[in-house]
Amino acid sequence: MKTKEELLKLYNMDLDELLKISSQYIKDGIEFCSLINARNGKCSQNCKYCAQSSHYCTNIESYPLVSIEEVRKVALEAKSNHASRFAIVTSGKTPDEGRDFQIELDMIKEINKIDGLKSCASIGILNEEQAKQLAEAGLKRFHHNINTSKSYYPEVCTTHSWDDRYNTCKLVKKYGMELCCGVILGMGESVEQRVEMAMQLADIEPDSIPINILMPIPETPFENYHNKIDEENILRTLAIFKIANPHSILRFCGGRMRLSEENQRKALKTCVEGIMVGNYLTTIGKAPEEDIKTVNELGKKII
Repeated sequence: MKTKEELLKLYNMDLDELLKISSQYIKDGIEFCSLINARNGKCSQNCKYCAQSSHYCTNIESYPLVSIEEVRKVALEAKSNHASRFAIVTSGKTPDEGRDFQIELDMIKEINKIDGLKSCASIGILNEEQAKQLAEAGLKRFHHNINTSKSYYPEVCTTHSWDDRYNTCKLVKKYGMELCCGVILGMGESVEQRVEMAMQLADIEPDSIPINILMPIPETPFENYHNKIDEENILRTLAIFKIANPHSILRFCGGRMRLSEENQRKALKTCVEGIMVGNYLTTIGKAPEEDIKTVNELGKKII
């Protein structure tokens, strides 16, 4: 494990040289995954970036848990777009916020019936019994971001702590599920705090690290945070994350459209090995056909 000083030195070196170093750790394949926004809005938490928080008047559409039939339909569509993993994602601090946990377990079992598709879930902060039941239901991978560094977290959210998120990650691994744990870049964090994130993720050892780039949402406290990170620093951060986490798959998720097409391709050649295809929770992504074309043009395979 590299020290903070070593990672900071790497972060500030010539960009092409830095990307050359990170490229030593990537594989040829690009893993596709997808999701369904299974319950939207009315979240009790005050995360300052989020359109779904009930603390802000963002005027998004709120709806209760979708049907199991709808989950299956969207999962099959995801599989047709070469996704190998499919996630149910719900708003709320915990799975019980919508009193829907048992239905969510049934959704996971339904996804597992689809040949060639692995189940994922992003349903909030877990307690031990919930983690146990998810594992028993056959959940392959649980997603729960740290979002930012521990030192910066109070600037992002005060209704739960960074440690709440960290403890959920530990529970997921305790019960034998794979872990997807990443961040949102561009929320006002410093370069040192980006390096801190890289090191904290290395401690957690997730299988997958989703990289989100803040897309400022009107009427949230971060609505004017358009210029907190530029494309060069996004690439530098991705490279440092890969160097610090050589065995984890870095995955493009929400906000990657803030990168030019050239820089998205550069990242896929040097440090990113996964893509969340289709749209995201409250922001627009790329058409899956575009991602398939890009991966083929880069001479890589979809896994």
